[in-house]
Amino acid sequence: MTADERQPLLDREPPLDGYVLPGNPIQVKDGSQRQLQPSELTPRMRAGILAGIWVAMFLAVSSKTTMVATLITSISSEFNQSNQASWLGTSFLLATCTFTPLYGRLCNVLGRRGANQTAVMFAAVGTLACGLSNRLDVLIAARFLSGMGGGGIFTTASIITSDMYTMRERGMTQGIASLFNGAGMGLGGPLGGWISDRYGWRWAFLIQVPLFALSFFLTSVNLNYVTPGRGRSTKEILKRIDYGGCATMFVSVGALLFFLSFKYNQEYAWDSAPVVTSLVVMVVAAVAFLFVELKLAYEPMLTPTLLKETVPVIIGYSNALVSMCNFAIMYFFPMWFETVQLRSASVAGAHLLPNSLFISLGALFAGWYMSKTGRYKILTNLFGLLPCLGSLLIYRLQENSSEFEQWFSIIPLGLGNAVVLQTTLMCLLASIDPSQLAVGTGFTQLFRGVGQVMGVALDLFYSATLAARAISGPTCGNTNTSFTRK
Repeated sequence: MTADERQPLLDREPPLDGYVLPGNPIQVKDGSQRQLQPSELTPRMRAGILAGIWVAMFLAVSSKTTMVATLITSISSEFNQSNQASWLGTSFLLATCTFTPLYGRLCNVLGRRGANQTAVMFAAVGTLACGLSNRLDVLIAARFLSGMGGGGIFTTASIITSDMYTMRERGMTQGIASLFNGAGMGLGGPLGGWISDRYGWRWAFLIQVPLFALSFFLTSVNLNYVTPGRGRSTKEILKRIDYGGCATMFVSVGALLFFLSFKYNQEYAWDSAPVVTSLVVMVVAAVAFLFVELKLAYEPMLTPTLLKETVPVIIGYSNALVSMCNFAIMYFFPMWFETVQLRSASVAGAHLLPNSLFISLGALFAGWYMSKTGRYKILTNLFGLLPCLGSLLIYRLQENSSEFEQWFSIIPLGLGNAVVLQTTLMCLLASIDPSQLAVGTGFTQLFRGVGQVMGVALDLFYSATLAARAISGPTCGNTNTSFTRK
Protein backbone atom coordinates (compact mmCIF):
# COMPACT_ATOMS: atom_id res chain seq x y z
CA MET A 1 0.00 0.00 0.00
CA THR A 2 1.55 3.31 -1.06
CA ALA A 3 0.98 6.31 1.21
CA ASP A 4 1.18 10.01 0.46
CA GLU A 5 2.69 11.91 3.39
CA ARG A 6 -0.28 14.27 3.64
CA GLN A 7 -3.51 12.50 2.85
CA PRO A 8 -3.74 9.97 5.72
CA LEU A 9 -3.09 12.62 8.35
CA LEU A 10 -5.61 15.12 7.04
CA ASP A 11 -8.71 12.96 6.92
CA ARG A 12 -10.49 11.32 9.83
CA GLU A 13 -10.24 7.58 9.35
CA PRO A 14 -13.47 5.56 9.20
CA PRO A 15 -14.39 3.21 12.03
CA LEU A 16 -12.91 -0.25 11.81
CA ASP A 17 -15.41 -2.87 10.66
CA GLY A 18 -16.32 -5.27 13.40
CA TYR A 19 -14.19 -3.43 15.93
CA VAL A 20 -15.61 -3.78 19.43
CA LEU A 21 -14.39 -0.87 21.48
CA PRO A 22 -14.09 0.14 25.12
CA GLY A 23 -16.59 1.13 27.71
CA ASN A 24 -19.88 -0.03 29.12
CA PRO A 25 -22.87 -0.49 26.77
CA ILE A 26 -24.87 2.70 26.18
CA GLN A 27 -28.47 3.21 25.14
CA VAL A 28 -29.14 4.36 21.55
CA LYS A 29 -32.27 5.83 19.97
CA ASP A 30 -33.92 2.54 19.02
CA GLY A 31 -33.57 1.23 22.57
CA SER A 32 -30.77 -1.22 21.81
CA GLN A 33 -27.36 -1.21 23.40
CA ARG A 34 -23.89 -0.96 21.91
CA GLN A 35 -20.33 -0.55 23.12
CA LEU A 36 -18.98 2.90 23.89
CA GLN A 37 -16.77 4.20 21.07
CA PRO A 38 -13.37 5.82 21.85
CA SER A 39 -14.63 9.18 20.56
CA GLU A 40 -17.46 8.98 23.13
CA LEU A 41 -15.21 8.45 26.14
CA THR A 42 -15.70 11.04 28.85
CA PRO A 43 -12.80 13.36 29.70
CA ARG A 44 -12.48 11.61 33.06
CA MET A 45 -12.13 8.20 31.42
CA ARG A 46 -9.58 9.46 28.90
CA ALA A 47 -7.60 11.14 31.67
CA GLY A 48 -7.66 7.96 33.76
CA ILE A 49 -6.51 5.80 30.86
CA LEU A 50 -3.72 8.16 29.85
CA ALA A 51 -2.57 8.65 33.45
CA GLY A 52 -2.37 4.89 33.95
CA ILE A 53 -0.37 4.12 30.82
CA TRP A 54 1.88 7.17 31.14
CA VAL A 55 2.83 6.48 34.77
CA ALA A 56 3.93 2.99 33.76
CA MET A 57 5.77 4.39 30.74
CA PHE A 58 7.67 6.87 32.94
CA LEU A 59 8.83 4.03 35.20
CA ALA A 60 9.71 1.71 32.32
CA VAL A 61 11.83 4.23 30.44
CA SER A 62 13.75 5.29 33.55
CA SER A 63 14.49 1.65 34.40
CA LYS A 64 15.47 0.84 30.82
CA THR A 65 17.80 3.78 30.31
CA THR A 66 19.31 6.29 32.68
CA MET A 67 18.55 4.93 36.15
CA VAL A 68 20.38 1.63 35.78
CA ALA A 69 23.18 3.29 33.81
CA THR A 70 23.73 5.52 36.86
CA LEU A 71 23.57 2.61 39.32
CA ILE A 72 25.84 0.16 37.46
CA THR A 73 29.02 1.36 39.20
CA SER A 74 27.52 1.10 42.70
CA ILE A 75 25.97 -2.31 42.05
CA SER A 76 29.07 -3.87 40.48
CA SER A 77 31.19 -2.48 43.32
CA GLU A 78 28.97 -4.04 46.00
CA PHE A 79 29.04 -7.47 44.38
CA ASN A 80 32.68 -7.09 43.28
CA GLN A 81 31.81 -8.36 39.80
CA SER A 82 32.38 -5.41 37.50
CA ASN A 83 33.09 -7.69 34.52
CA GLN A 84 29.48 -8.96 34.66
CA ALA A 85 27.86 -5.56 35.20
CA SER A 86 27.10 -5.23 31.49
CA TRP A 87 24.37 -7.86 31.89
CA LEU A 88 22.35 -5.47 34.07
CA GLY A 89 21.56 -3.51 30.94
CA THR A 90 21.64 -6.22 28.31
CA SER A 91 19.43 -8.70 30.21
CA PHE A 92 16.63 -6.12 30.38
CA LEU A 93 17.03 -5.24 26.72
CA LEU A 94 17.23 -8.91 25.69
CA ALA A 95 13.83 -9.48 27.30
CA THR A 96 12.48 -6.28 25.76
CA CYS A 97 13.69 -7.26 22.30
CA THR A 98 12.29 -10.78 22.62
CA PHE A 99 8.88 -10.16 24.14
CA THR A 100 7.91 -6.65 23.00
CA PRO A 101 6.71 -7.73 19.52
CA LEU A 102 4.29 -10.18 21.17
CA TYR A 103 2.33 -7.36 22.74
CA GLY A 104 1.09 -6.13 19.39
CA ARG A 105 -0.60 -9.50 18.95
CA LEU A 106 -1.61 -9.77 22.60
CA CYS A 107 -3.55 -6.52 22.25
CA ASN A 108 -5.78 -8.38 19.79
CA VAL A 109 -5.79 -11.66 21.73
CA LEU A 110 -6.17 -10.52 25.36
CA GLY A 111 -7.63 -7.09 24.74
CA ARG A 112 -5.97 -3.72 25.34
CA ARG A 113 -6.34 -3.85 29.11
CA GLY A 114 -5.22 -7.47 29.38
CA ALA A 115 -2.08 -6.85 27.33
CA ASN A 116 -1.19 -3.62 29.15
CA GLN A 117 -1.70 -5.08 32.60
CA THR A 118 0.30 -8.18 31.70
CA ALA A 119 3.21 -5.89 30.84
CA VAL A 120 2.78 -3.84 34.02
CA MET A 121 2.64 -7.01 36.14
CA PHE A 122 5.91 -8.40 34.72
CA ALA A 123 7.62 -5.02 35.13
CA ALA A 124 6.41 -4.61 38.72
CA VAL A 125 7.36 -8.13 39.86
CA GLY A 126 10.75 -7.85 38.18
CA THR A 127 11.42 -4.46 39.75
CA LEU A 128 10.47 -5.78 43.20
CA ALA A 129 12.82 -8.73 42.70
CA CYS A 130 15.62 -6.31 41.74
CA GLY A 131 15.23 -4.48 45.03
CA LEU A 132 15.30 -7.73 47.02
CA SER A 133 18.25 -9.33 45.18
CA ASN A 134 21.26 -10.38 47.25
CA ARG A 135 23.38 -11.76 44.39
CA LEU A 136 24.30 -10.32 41.02
CA ASP A 137 23.00 -13.32 39.07
CA VAL A 138 19.62 -12.99 40.82
CA LEU A 139 19.57 -9.29 40.03
CA ILE A 140 20.32 -9.99 36.35
CA ALA A 141 17.47 -12.52 36.23
CA ALA A 142 15.15 -9.98 37.88
CA ARG A 143 16.14 -7.39 35.29
CA PHE A 144 15.21 -9.87 32.56
CA LEU A 145 11.80 -10.40 34.17
CA SER A 146 11.28 -6.65 34.38
CA GLY A 147 12.24 -6.29 30.72
CA MET A 148 9.54 -8.79 29.73
CA GLY A 149 7.02 -6.14 30.73
CA GLY A 150 8.97 -2.95 30.14
CA GLY A 151 8.85 -3.10 26.36
CA GLY A 152 5.21 -4.12 26.34
CA ILE A 153 4.28 -1.00 28.28
CA PHE A 154 5.47 1.18 25.38
CA THR A 155 3.75 -0.92 22.73
CA THR A 156 0.39 -1.10 24.49
CA ALA A 157 0.49 2.59 25.41
CA SER A 158 1.00 3.54 21.76
CA ILE A 159 -1.80 1.24 20.59
CA ILE A 160 -4.26 2.48 23.23
CA THR A 161 -3.52 6.10 22.34
CA SER A 162 -4.03 5.34 18.66
CA ASP A 163 -7.43 3.80 19.47
CA MET A 164 -8.67 6.95 21.18
CA TYR A 165 -7.50 9.58 18.70
CA THR A 166 -7.59 10.17 14.96
CA MET A 167 -4.41 9.95 12.92
CA ARG A 168 -3.94 13.70 12.91
CA GLU A 169 -4.61 13.99 16.65
CA ARG A 170 -2.20 11.18 17.48
CA GLY A 171 0.88 13.22 16.68
CA MET A 172 0.13 15.76 19.40
CA THR A 173 -0.98 13.11 21.91
CA GLN A 174 2.11 11.01 21.26
CA GLY A 175 4.14 14.19 21.70
CA ILE A 176 2.62 14.72 25.14
CA ALA A 177 3.34 11.07 25.94
CA SER A 178 6.95 11.74 25.00
CA LEU A 179 7.08 14.30 27.81
CA PHE A 180 6.68 11.39 30.23
CA ASN A 181 9.22 9.44 28.19
CA GLY A 182 11.69 12.30 28.43
CA ALA A 183 10.93 12.82 32.11
CA GLY A 184 11.72 9.17 32.75
CA MET A 185 15.03 9.51 30.94
CA GLY A 186 15.89 12.82 32.58
CA LEU A 187 14.79 12.15 36.15
CA GLY A 188 15.64 8.44 36.27
CA GLY A 189 19.39 9.06 36.42
CA PRO A 190 19.58 11.84 39.04
CA LEU A 191 16.74 10.45 41.17
CA GLY A 192 18.15 6.94 41.07
CA GLY A 193 21.61 8.28 41.87
CA TRP A 194 20.31 10.43 44.73
CA ILE A 195 18.36 7.54 46.26
CA SER A 196 21.41 5.29 45.86
CA ASP A 197 23.71 7.83 47.53
CA ARG A 198 21.35 8.29 50.50
CA TYR A 199 19.57 4.96 51.00
CA GLY A 200 21.31 2.40 48.78
CA TRP A 201 20.66 1.29 45.21
CA ARG A 202 17.97 -1.25 46.17
CA TRP A 203 15.54 1.51 47.15
CA ALA A 204 15.84 2.98 43.66
CA PHE A 205 13.95 -0.14 42.52
CA LEU A 206 11.63 -0.68 45.48
CA ILE A 207 10.19 2.83 45.37
CA GLN A 208 8.77 2.13 41.90
CA VAL A 209 6.50 -0.75 42.97
CA PRO A 210 3.65 1.37 44.46
CA LEU A 211 3.58 3.47 41.28
CA PHE A 212 3.19 0.36 39.15
CA ALA A 213 0.27 -0.60 41.41
CA LEU A 214 -1.27 2.84 40.79
CA SER A 215 -0.97 2.34 37.03
CA PHE A 216 -2.62 -1.08 37.32
CA PHE A 217 -5.51 0.39 39.32
CA LEU A 218 -6.15 3.26 36.88
CA THR A 219 -6.33 0.98 33.86
CA SER A 220 -8.53 -1.49 35.77
CA VAL A 221 -11.08 1.25 36.40
CA ASN A 222 -11.03 3.00 33.02
CA LEU A 223 -9.72 0.66 30.30
CA ASN A 224 -12.21 -1.93 29.04
CA TYR A 225 -11.26 -2.71 25.46
CA VAL A 226 -12.29 -5.87 23.59
CA THR A 227 -10.29 -6.21 20.40
CA PRO A 228 -11.49 -7.58 17.03
CA GLY A 229 -9.96 -11.03 17.16
CA ARG A 230 -10.22 -11.78 20.83
CA GLY A 231 -10.31 -15.50 21.52
CA ARG A 232 -13.49 -17.04 22.91
CA SER A 233 -11.65 -19.54 25.07
CA THR A 234 -8.37 -19.86 26.92
CA LYS A 235 -7.30 -22.60 24.50
CA GLU A 236 -7.87 -20.34 21.50
CA ILE A 237 -6.03 -17.46 23.16
CA LEU A 238 -3.01 -19.65 23.95
CA LYS A 239 -3.00 -21.07 20.42
CA ARG A 240 -2.61 -17.63 18.86
CA ILE A 241 0.53 -16.65 20.80
CA ASP A 242 3.74 -16.91 18.74
CA TYR A 243 5.77 -19.17 21.05
CA GLY A 244 8.10 -20.34 18.29
CA GLY A 245 9.02 -16.85 17.18
CA CYS A 246 9.54 -15.70 20.75
CA ALA A 247 11.80 -18.67 21.59
CA THR A 248 13.95 -18.45 18.46
CA MET A 249 14.32 -14.66 18.82
CA PHE A 250 15.40 -15.14 22.44
CA VAL A 251 17.97 -17.80 21.53
CA SER A 252 19.34 -15.78 18.60
CA VAL A 253 19.79 -12.49 20.47
CA GLY A 254 20.95 -14.29 23.62
CA ALA A 255 23.60 -16.19 21.65
CA LEU A 256 24.77 -12.89 20.16
CA LEU A 257 25.19 -11.43 23.65
CA PHE A 258 27.11 -14.49 24.83
CA PHE A 259 29.35 -14.26 21.77
CA LEU A 260 30.14 -10.62 22.56
CA SER A 261 30.74 -11.49 26.21
CA PHE A 262 33.07 -14.40 25.42
CA LYS A 263 35.00 -12.53 22.74
CA TYR A 264 35.32 -9.04 24.21
CA ASN A 265 34.56 -9.32 27.92
CA GLN A 266 36.49 -12.50 28.66
CA GLU A 267 38.76 -12.28 25.57
CA TYR A 268 38.44 -15.82 24.24
CA ALA A 269 40.15 -16.54 20.93
CA TRP A 270 38.09 -16.50 17.73
CA ASP A 271 38.51 -20.27 17.30
CA SER A 272 37.66 -21.13 20.92
CA ALA A 273 34.68 -23.39 21.59
CA PRO A 274 32.53 -20.77 23.42
CA VAL A 275 32.94 -18.18 20.65
CA VAL A 276 32.33 -20.60 17.77
CA THR A 277 29.39 -22.28 19.52
CA SER A 278 27.64 -19.01 20.31
CA LEU A 279 28.11 -17.80 16.72
CA VAL A 280 26.69 -21.02 15.26
CA VAL A 281 23.72 -20.99 17.64
CA MET A 282 23.03 -17.35 16.79
CA VAL A 283 22.95 -18.00 13.03
CA VAL A 284 20.86 -21.18 13.31
CA ALA A 285 18.36 -19.52 15.65
CA ALA A 286 18.08 -16.46 13.38
CA VAL A 287 17.30 -18.67 10.38
CA ALA A 288 14.82 -20.64 12.48
CA PHE A 289 13.15 -17.39 13.57
CA LEU A 290 12.59 -16.30 9.98
CA PHE A 291 11.26 -19.75 9.04
CA VAL A 292 8.82 -19.78 11.96
CA GLU A 293 7.60 -16.26 11.24
CA LEU A 294 7.17 -16.74 7.49
CA LYS A 295 5.91 -20.34 7.40
CA LEU A 296 4.66 -21.70 10.73
CA ALA A 297 3.37 -19.05 13.13
CA TYR A 298 -0.42 -18.77 13.50
CA GLU A 299 -0.12 -15.02 14.17
CA PRO A 300 3.57 -14.10 13.70
CA MET A 301 5.02 -11.15 15.59
CA LEU A 302 7.06 -10.27 12.47
CA THR A 303 4.15 -9.80 10.10
CA PRO A 304 5.08 -11.09 6.59
CA THR A 305 2.76 -8.63 4.84
CA LEU A 306 4.66 -5.69 6.34
CA LEU A 307 7.97 -7.13 5.15
CA LYS A 308 6.68 -6.91 1.58
CA GLU A 309 6.03 -3.16 1.85
CA THR A 310 8.81 -0.62 1.40
CA VAL A 311 7.79 1.96 4.00
CA PRO A 312 7.56 -0.39 7.04
CA VAL A 313 10.89 -2.03 6.21
CA ILE A 314 12.72 1.28 5.79
CA ILE A 315 11.20 2.63 9.01
CA GLY A 316 12.13 -0.58 10.83
CA TYR A 317 15.78 -0.33 9.83
CA SER A 318 15.96 3.40 10.61
CA ASN A 319 14.39 2.86 14.04
CA ALA A 320 16.90 0.10 14.79
CA LEU A 321 19.84 2.36 13.95
CA VAL A 322 18.42 5.33 15.86
CA SER A 323 17.79 3.16 18.93
CA MET A 324 21.28 1.66 18.71
CA CYS A 325 22.82 5.14 18.73
CA ASN A 326 20.55 6.40 21.52
CA PHE A 327 21.12 3.58 23.97
CA ALA A 328 24.83 3.19 23.32
CA ILE A 329 25.42 6.81 24.29
CA MET A 330 22.84 7.13 27.09
CA TYR A 331 24.30 4.15 28.95
CA PHE A 332 27.84 5.47 28.71
CA PHE A 333 27.32 9.18 29.23
CA PRO A 334 26.73 9.03 33.03
CA MET A 335 29.36 6.30 33.42
CA TRP A 336 31.93 8.64 31.85
CA PHE A 337 31.33 11.22 34.58
CA GLU A 338 31.59 8.58 37.33
CA THR A 339 34.78 6.97 36.06
CA VAL A 340 36.63 9.88 34.42
CA GLN A 341 35.40 12.88 36.40
CA LEU A 342 34.86 10.81 39.58
CA ARG A 343 31.46 12.42 40.16
CA SER A 344 28.76 10.97 42.39
CA ALA A 345 25.98 8.87 40.88
CA SER A 346 23.42 11.65 41.31
CA VAL A 347 25.61 14.26 39.61
CA ALA A 348 26.50 11.87 36.78
CA GLY A 349 22.84 11.12 36.18
CA ALA A 350 21.95 14.80 36.24
CA HIS A 351 24.05 15.35 33.11
CA LEU A 352 21.30 13.57 31.17
CA LEU A 353 18.68 16.15 32.17
CA PRO A 354 19.33 18.59 29.27
CA ASN A 355 19.15 15.73 26.78
CA SER A 356 15.89 14.45 28.24
CA LEU A 357 14.36 17.92 28.23
CA PHE A 358 15.09 18.32 24.54
CA ILE A 359 13.84 14.80 23.81
CA SER A 360 10.49 15.85 25.25
CA LEU A 361 10.49 19.19 23.47
CA GLY A 362 11.49 17.58 20.17
CA ALA A 363 8.73 14.98 20.31
CA LEU A 364 6.18 17.59 21.37
CA PHE A 365 7.23 19.91 18.55
CA ALA A 366 7.04 17.09 16.01
CA GLY A 367 3.56 16.17 17.22
CA TRP A 368 2.39 19.79 17.08
CA TYR A 369 3.84 20.32 13.60
CA MET A 370 2.25 17.17 12.19
CA SER A 371 -1.13 17.94 13.77
CA LYS A 372 -1.08 21.40 12.17
CA THR A 373 0.32 20.59 8.73
CA GLY A 374 -0.16 16.84 8.21
CA ARG A 375 3.47 16.64 6.99
CA TYR A 376 6.36 14.66 8.40
CA LYS A 377 8.98 14.13 5.67
CA ILE A 378 10.77 17.47 5.98
CA LEU A 379 11.12 17.07 9.75
CA THR A 380 12.61 13.61 9.35
CA ASN A 381 15.20 14.79 6.84
CA LEU A 382 16.25 17.94 8.72
CA PHE A 383 16.35 16.62 12.28
CA GLY A 384 17.97 13.37 11.18
CA LEU A 385 21.23 15.32 10.80
CA LEU A 386 21.37 16.45 14.44
CA PRO A 387 22.38 13.08 15.98
CA CYS A 388 25.48 13.06 13.77
CA LEU A 389 26.45 16.44 15.21
CA GLY A 390 25.70 15.29 18.76
CA SER A 391 27.80 12.14 18.41
CA LEU A 392 30.73 14.20 17.15
CA LEU A 393 30.47 16.64 20.07
CA ILE A 394 30.37 13.77 22.59
CA TYR A 395 33.36 12.12 20.89
CA ARG A 396 35.37 15.31 21.49
CA LEU A 397 34.75 15.37 25.26
CA GLN A 398 37.92 15.39 27.37
CA GLU A 399 38.62 15.40 31.09
CA ASN A 400 39.32 19.14 30.91
CA SER A 401 36.34 20.02 28.69
CA SER A 402 34.31 23.03 29.77
CA GLU A 403 31.17 22.69 31.87
CA PHE A 404 29.12 23.89 28.92
CA GLU A 405 30.45 21.07 26.73
CA GLN A 406 29.89 18.47 29.44
CA TRP A 407 26.27 19.49 30.00
CA PHE A 408 25.05 20.38 26.53
CA SER A 409 27.02 18.37 23.95
CA ILE A 410 24.43 15.58 24.09
CA ILE A 411 21.44 17.82 23.27
CA PRO A 412 21.55 17.50 19.43
CA LEU A 413 21.48 13.71 19.79
CA GLY A 414 18.31 13.64 21.87
CA LEU A 415 16.51 16.38 19.96
CA GLY A 416 17.13 14.88 16.54
CA ASN A 417 16.35 11.29 17.46
CA ALA A 418 13.15 12.27 19.30
CA VAL A 419 11.78 13.98 16.20
CA VAL A 420 12.81 11.13 13.90
CA LEU A 421 11.22 8.43 16.07
CA GLN A 422 8.01 10.44 16.31
CA THR A 423 7.70 11.20 12.60
CA THR A 424 8.60 7.70 11.45
CA LEU A 425 5.96 6.17 13.74
CA MET A 426 3.31 8.44 12.24
CA CYS A 427 4.59 7.61 8.76
CA LEU A 428 4.26 3.88 9.45
CA LEU A 429 0.72 4.21 10.84
CA ALA A 430 -0.26 6.27 7.81
CA SER A 431 1.13 3.68 5.39
CA ILE A 432 -0.69 0.60 6.70
CA ASP A 433 -4.31 -0.46 6.88
CA PRO A 434 -6.06 0.60 10.12
CA SER A 435 -6.74 -3.05 10.94
CA GLN A 436 -2.95 -3.58 11.22
CA LEU A 437 -2.44 -0.81 13.78
CA ALA A 438 -1.53 -3.12 16.67
CA VAL A 439 0.82 -5.41 14.73
CA GLY A 440 2.37 -2.43 12.95
CA THR A 441 3.25 -0.84 16.28
CA GLY A 442 4.73 -4.14 17.46
CA PHE A 443 6.69 -4.33 14.21
CA THR A 444 8.50 -1.05 14.93
CA GLN A 445 9.10 -2.03 18.55
CA LEU A 446 10.81 -5.23 17.38
CA PHE A 447 13.34 -3.26 15.34
CA ARG A 448 13.80 -0.71 18.11
CA GLY A 449 14.40 -3.50 20.60
CA VAL A 450 17.08 -5.10 18.43
CA GLY A 451 18.79 -1.73 18.05
CA GLN A 452 18.67 -1.04 21.78
CA VAL A 453 20.21 -4.33 22.82
CA MET A 454 22.86 -4.12 20.09
CA GLY A 455 23.86 -0.58 21.04
CA VAL A 456 24.28 -1.31 24.74
CA ALA A 457 25.89 -4.72 24.24
CA LEU A 458 28.49 -3.61 21.71
CA ASP A 459 29.53 -0.58 23.74
CA LEU A 460 29.59 -2.31 27.11
CA PHE A 461 31.65 -5.24 25.88
CA TYR A 462 33.97 -2.95 23.92
CA SER A 463 34.56 -0.83 27.03
CA ALA A 464 35.28 -3.99 29.03
CA THR A 465 37.94 -4.89 26.47
CA LEU A 466 39.55 -1.45 26.78
CA ALA A 467 39.47 -1.65 30.58
CA ALA A 468 41.08 -5.11 30.57
CA ARG A 469 43.83 -3.94 28.23
CA ALA A 470 44.46 -0.84 30.34
CA ILE A 471 44.74 -2.88 33.54
CA SER A 472 47.07 -5.48 31.99
CA GLY A 473 49.08 -2.99 29.92
CA PRO A 474 52.46 -1.37 30.66
CA THR A 475 50.82 1.57 32.48
CA CYS A 476 48.65 -0.60 34.73
CA GLY A 477 50.40 0.77 37.79
CA ASN A 478 48.89 4.17 37.06
CA THR A 479 45.37 2.86 36.49
CA ASN A 480 42.79 4.69 38.55
CA THR A 481 41.32 2.10 40.91
CA SER A 482 38.29 4.25 41.62
CA PHE A 483 36.52 2.78 38.62
CA THR A 484 34.35 0.63 40.87
CA ARG A 485 33.75 2.61 44.02
CA LYS A 486 30.70 2.66 46.22
